[in-house]
Amino acid sequence: MKNINDIKKHSYAVLGAGRSGISAAKLLRSIGAEVFLSDNHNIVDLRYIDTEELDFLSIKYEFGNHSKKVFDYDYWILSPGIPPHADIIKAGTKEKRKLISEIELASWLCPAKIIAVTGTNGKTTTTMLVEHILHYKTNKVFACGNVGVAFSDIIGKLDSESFVVLEVSSFQLKYIETFKPNIAILTNFTLDHLDWHQSVDDYLNSKLKINLNQDSNDFLIFNYDDETFREKRKEFKGNVTAFSLKYNLKNEEILRGGYLNNGYLKYFDKVIQNEFDIIHRDEIFIKGDHNIYNSLAAIVSTKLVGVENADLKNALHNFKGVEHRIEFVKEIGGVKFYNDSKATNYDSLVVALESFESNIILIMGGKKGDNNFHLIDDLIKKKVKKIFAIGQSKDIISKHYDNVIKCDSLRMAVREAYKYSVSGDIVLFSPGYKSFDMFENFEQRGKIFKVLVNCLNDVTDL
Repeated sequence: MKNINDIKKHSYAVLGAGRSGISAAKLLRSIGAEVFLSDNHNIVDLRYIDTEELDFLSIKYEFGNHSKKVFDYDYWILSPGIPPHADIIKAGTKEKRKLISEIELASWLCPAKIIAVTGTNGKTTTTMLVEHILHYKTNKVFACGNVGVAFSDIIGKLDSESFVVLEVSSFQLKYIETFKPNIAILTNFTLDHLDWHQSVDDYLNSKLKINLNQDSNDFLIFNYDDETFREKRKEFKGNVTAFSLKYNLKNEEILRGGYLNNGYLKYFDKVIQNEFDIIHRDEIFIKGDHNIYNSLAAIVSTKLVGVENADLKNALHNFKGVEHRIEFVKEIGGVKFYNDSKATNYDSLVVALESFESNIILIMGGKKGDNNFHLIDDLIKKKVKKIFAIGQSKDIISKHYDNVIKCDSLRMAVREAYKYSVSGDIVLFSPGYKSFDMFENFEQRGKIFKVLVNCLNDVTDL
């Protein structure tokens, strides 16, 4: 933590009036710091902004552009939506403004233990699962960051006995200085967000900054099966632990960790010369190898803070998963519908397809982006009966695959998929593309899908 008086010595411009930006501005004002909120969107497009509240809190603001006023402030707290190559960021860098993220700011005032989770995929499920497990130990647990509320929102609720389980993106980690989680989790690494980072190295190095300030009092937990992370492990700081589905980690240079053996999720600690069978994979409610990875990461992190084995087993058995991530919606006439709207890239789509044996009716498509068909071609051929394509990418999908019906709306796709299906089929909504061509975000997209499915008593309902 930083001394409040030291924080107040400086002034702060918050660039971006989204959820985390508003929270950061309010947090700074709560300690008496000078704050200026700047967003390049017009106020009419920011319907959630309450200017009366900003006035009451003495938060200065501007909308419609980032003016020269932002250069009057020492620190810039950056929205994840502003890429490093934006003109305003280049100008701030040139003028030597201190650029930080909202998680950096909130960490200055956080008295709690922080378990931070990052990676290309699996962040949200792992974050929510860790929170779920820790509730068996204490009521002072808060999941935040990219899930639920901003980190800054919960600072006033924390004390030294609390746990913060924080989902953090590469966008946020790029702009940290002193952010130092007690436990850091690296779920996996695949190519994504190169439109923001503009290079693979920048994306990877931003992820790895989660470990930047850790020391011998802290733990880093990484996916041992991820070749990129495994190659970097000699550079990792702190107490390095791992999880794996492919390796018996007891035979590796790892002191503590979790791995899968004969169907059991195991935790070992060479320091105390002990090993435990935590749970059989068939007893875990959420299915698929990707969720075994998430569960192992959660096991290792929560064992490090003293959660009992029996509580771990109960928690893993009872955890029902995360909204919009291979979320079971409904069964109608023997047809099961799953909402995987959070699949905004092909790597996530692969995970979804691998979670089911066959008889998949796939609804996919969205905003035009990378078309890494080679990742899914074999899975489509083996498991998918029919594709219903939506959004800007529907024509590209249709040209690549033969078994495609193009749909003008998600409503049409749900209706046609239902009409095509027979008992035993899986209707899987796993877009593989971002949502911004038709929806505000993947959450809205998933909620609309669920509404459409829940109206499906017969085909006339749509």
